Amino acid sequence: MKILVVDDHALVREGLSLVLQGLVPDEPTEVLQAATCERAFELAHFNADLDLVLLDYRLPDMNGLVALGIFAQRHPELPVVILSGSANPSVMQQAMERGAAGFVTKSGLSETLLMALRQILAGGIYHPSGFSLLDGEPAPGTDVTPPVLSRRQQDVLQLLMKGLTNRQICEQLCLGTETVKFHVSNILRLLGASSRTQAVLEARRWGYDRSTPSGTV
Repeated sequence: MKILVVDDHALVREGLSLVLQGLVPDEPTEVLQAATCERAFELAHFNADLDLVLLDYRLPDMNGLVALGIFAQRHPELPVVILSGSANPSVMQQAMERGAAGFVTKSGLSETLLMALRQILAGGIYHPSGFSLLDGEPAPGTDVTPPVLSRRQQDVLQLLMKGLTNRQICEQLCLGTETVKFHVSNILRLLGASSRTQAVLEARRWGYDRSTPSGTV
């Protein structure tokens, strides 16, 4: 497991690094650290096997929501979790709408963070209790034909929905890292999603968790 922590406070980064060692039992977690978004983008570029990003909402060189959008553009297959000092409903809604895999407040317990990250890595989304993500159905009159995915894209999507990381998908399907990233990016495009998490939600909406929709190839 490889996680990137982006926060301008060294003590926060070091503390999270220690907490994250308990994320996956019996498996070491490598934690990369960045104090700025510029450094975070650089690390993400040179570490194609990243499994997750923890991104502070307030950073000295860029707002966290703006950085979230850049991550979604450059690495749409990579789950990004927003960290914030407060549970502001407006900020939470914006973060989730822009493709965040989760929203976690820094005032919470370490075990809550680990539970949230496990849920996200299993293909879910996470936000503090009491917050309701608006996730509407397609508007009347819109196209109700499921996206057409190739057989290999379906294979990758099924593993995405099981919460497997890109690295695990590579091992499961005997594919290279770049090939998996290519398939994930195309899946997001076909599902009209801006993040891995949104893609899973859209796939479930289309019934990919129940059966293969008609029209796939």
